[in-house]
Amino acid sequence: MSGHSKWSTIKHQKEAQDQKRGLVFTKLSRAIAIAVRKGGSPDPETNFILRLAIEKARSANMPKENIKKAIERGSGGGEGTVQILKEAVYEGFGPEQVGIIIETLTDNTNRTVSELKKIFETKGGSLASPGSVAYLFNKAGFLIVEKVGNSENQLLKLIDLGAEDVEEIQNGIGVYVQPDQLAHFKEMLVNSGFKVREMEMVMRPKAPIVIKDKKVSEKLLALMDALNEHDNVQKVWVNFNIGIG
Repeated sequence: MSGHSKWSTIKHQKEAQDQKRGLVFTKLSRAIAIAVRKGGSPDPETNFILRLAIEKARSANMPKENIKKAIERGSGGGEGTVQILKEAVYEGFGPEQVGIIIETLTDNTNRTVSELKKIFETKGGSLASPGSVAYLFNKAGFLIVEKVGNSENQLLKLIDLGAEDVEEIQNGIGVYVQPDQLAHFKEMLVNSGFKVREMEMVMRPKAPIVIKDKKVSEKLLALMDALNEHDNVQKVWVNFNIGIG
């Protein structure tokens, strides 16, 4: 019952409290529109990528009308430039050689690379070559379920249902499953009485680095904030935990 980067917990909290909701909704809209195109259908029942994008938008309290418009843009029926946006993944290292994976949607990869490079350099890190960081992570399905009553009983029940790993986090219980089991496992959880608050695909660190130095932690969090505030950045994955020291 371990291993999820504490940054993902911080990220979930920040998203829920983010005052820059316009930027958050813009990123979510892009993700939905791209998911329609990538999955080949505007129907979330048959397009699992779109279903995940919509779940993410709902968990951020994105209005239904915004979601509808994003689906229309992805289908070519609304305003927007989704057709020229491209998915691009970049890798880098932060202070203490923390591994970082950045998922982006961009219409200009050269500009995005240049801007990300500048962020890394000003925050004490550096962009890395493809593959130099990715091997430090495994792809996994991740769900957050509501914590009710005795959390230990919930944890044991989740394991009995087939979860690969579980952990208590501040806003619920994190559950890990194989990527191809995510939709099926969510349905199983709902049928077993669990309330699923979020679900998504994540890049889970194999061996998180524990950062105990407060100044280093602050530098890393400042780097994460700067990356997440970039218009083209959709998700940021890291392999560090903040320890006590």
